[in-house]
Amino acid sequence: MKKPSNKSLAVILGSTTAAMALLAITPRFEGTVLKTYADIGGVLSYCTGATEDAQWGKTYTPEECKKQLDYDLARHAEGMLNCIHVELTEGQKIAFTDFTFNAGVSAFCSSTMARKANLVDVMGSCAALTMWVKVGNKVVNGLVKRREAERRICIQGSIK
Repeated sequence: MKKPSNKSLAVILGSTTAAMALLAITPRFEGTVLKTYADIGGVLSYCTGATEDAQWGKTYTPEECKKQLDYDLARHAEGMLNCIHVELTEGQKIAFTDFTFNAGVSAFCSSTMARKANLVDVMGSCAALTMWVKVGNKVVNGLVKRREAERRICIQGSIK
């Protein structure tokens, strides 16, 4: 397991509120499994959707999973923000970090979300989240619910 980022999630996002919101929403959709498992797409994962350095058959403690989630959210937030060249709303930061954690930095950076965010199209960038609901060519109900929750957070700026 890698060490947590030198910067905290709150520092990266510029808000303790945004960091706390992510620490609430991401585990709600990812779940936490203390053993390595294959996710719906067949990706070797552990803890709260972590994939980096996953080793089949390994078991983790709740404390290790918490540290891994903090590290993973921080590095995905940094990656997401590196693609954005304008100021984001707090809701965009929360929603886009959760999306990036789930789909990856390269998926976010090449997405309509990032393009519209960089054009300062808040509503368009938030709406674009709902395009990402498939694994392979199959719509996944859990992703439909997650993207709709992210879209609401993106627009409203908080979890409700």
